Amino acid sequence: MKKILYILFAITAVTAISSCKKVLDAPTKSSLDESVIFSTPGLAQGAIAGVLQSFGETNSYRGRFLVFYGMNTDTEITNGLKTVDDKAKLSNYDTNVVNGQMNTLDNAWAKFYEGIERANLAIRGLRTYGKIESNPQMAQILGEILTLRAVLYNDLIKGWGDVPARFDPITTATTYLARSDRDIIYKQLLKDLAEASNYLPWPNENSSVSSVERVNKAFAKGLRARLALAAGGYAQRLDGTVKLSSDPELSRDKMYAIAKQECLDIIDSKRLKLLGFEQVFRTLNEETGLAGQESMWEIPFSEGRGRVIFDLGVKHLKTDKYTGQNKGGTDGPNPIMLYEYDVDDVRRDVTVVPYEWDGGTGTAGGYQVPSSLGRLYFGKYRYEWMKRRVTSTNDDGLNWMYMRYADVVLMAAEAINEIDGATAAAPYLKMIRDRAFPTAPAKVATFMTAATASKTAFFDAIVNERALEFTGEMLRKADLIRWNLLKVKLDEAKTKLQQLDTRTGKYAALPAKIYYKTAADGETVQIYGLRFGDTDAAGAALGYPSNKTWTLSTAGEPLTFWDALYAKDPNKQQFWPIWQVFLDSSNGLLNNKNLNL
Repeated sequence: MKKILYILFAITAVTAISSCKKVLDAPTKSSLDESVIFSTPGLAQGAIAGVLQSFGETNSYRGRFLVFYGMNTDTEITNGLKTVDDKAKLSNYDTNVVNGQMNTLDNAWAKFYEGIERANLAIRGLRTYGKIESNPQMAQILGEILTLRAVLYNDLIKGWGDVPARFDPITTATTYLARSDRDIIYKQLLKDLAEASNYLPWPNENSSVSSVERVNKAFAKGLRARLALAAGGYAQRLDGTVKLSSDPELSRDKMYAIAKQECLDIIDSKRLKLLGFEQVFRTLNEETGLAGQESMWEIPFSEGRGRVIFDLGVKHLKTDKYTGQNKGGTDGPNPIMLYEYDVDDVRRDVTVVPYEWDGGTGTAGGYQVPSSLGRLYFGKYRYEWMKRRVTSTNDDGLNWMYMRYADVVLMAAEAINEIDGATAAAPYLKMIRDRAFPTAPAKVATFMTAATASKTAFFDAIVNERALEFTGEMLRKADLIRWNLLKVKLDEAKTKLQQLDTRTGKYAALPAKIYYKTAADGETVQIYGLRFGDTDAAGAALGYPSNKTWTLSTAGEPLTFWDALYAKDPNKQQFWPIWQVFLDSSNGLLNNKNLNL
């Protein structure tokens, strides 16, 4: 699988001289000024690798943002949430400005702005020297850089709310900036992505976009749809209140119209497709990297960088034939998700894994054993699905799938429902439901009848479907914020967790134990007791050699699982504070006013 080398920049142009796995023939170092770099396609191409270097740094996406952003919702949690340390506080809506995981000069905030500065320099150089109007290759590079900058700003806003807007290289006059209203940033990004999509080819339209590691037109349009829905939705604003934007340019109707059009452009292009649900994630883990399938763009990590399975995957307690690192499971599904899927929904067993790997030593052995109800794993990321054995003790190198086609289809359904009603939106929701229930078309028909009963019913169906479809992909928190459902769904989850633990409400008839054995292949665990309709009597009658109590609570714990979901009102701390190191170096312009710390 092709990986982009992250290379140090040459001179002040902050542009990498190489991409892929070989060094380009280049002019002598003394001649590498902006006019040369950004008028030479082979050199300008290196600017893309330069921006991506900031994505892959230790405390950027790799070891901080991906593992901490989006945790503690109704679908995703940090598996250490009851241990109230700095890691848990990044997820439980009670962090502070000196958080030990983030209050460093090289954390995600710094690396995102580093990437933005590199993008700003490249954008200026390309606009000045690239002859964009007459050189499609240079225009494509500009389109990629504009899109990567939008990715960084999207995640800055998700993480920190209203942030400084920097769309030009830093000057003496702009060294220090205050927070900007995010509406300013959203409007610029929507404009940038509209421009970028004019420059970018569709997936596989030319050889440069045959990989999911390269930005293409479909991803730029999909990201524009995602940003439009966020801009037109609810959020905690600079004054501390949760509300919609008051900017008429970002009204809900206008934003839904943008999302609808961009998603339909992608769908109508027929350049992407829905794979079988398990196939989507086997393809990711197998690292095929081919564009034009379901994955739209992936953050590229080299084999020695990236902690996707390391933090978000199925845990291996020891090294074994599949992995040289005993990692996985820092985060996992909210336990209620194990019981949210219909028995015929193929997504459950891919998404929620109730076991971990034990046994083995070195490159031998390994077998599955049940985990616990309070410690489940995202099955979308698995060492055992990779074609290579991870040998690094610190990183796994799996790419992060930033967007996939199913997201576009469900965004289309949501936007069309708002604009045209449930009947018009129904075909798009049905596409996702058909894939989830390949052997139960009657259940799809019944579901669609209920979902299309009204606009409200359809919206509620979308809210639920996105939970079932995207658990483990860190989209839920941002979705709940824009729908103004963050606290509502967290409170629902708290109630469900308590009922699940006490076997009351809809969980009353679930067995108290699970019953399990190892299959004939010597590594696969077979578990009974995880579905509605299972009983302790039937489980005991199976004669399986092992069983264990299936509960969330442990005697003597000071904090219950459900109370650990959030420590303060989530709507008063929807975002992280700006860390103290950046407050101290902001010349007094940055603060965390109106954030409940």
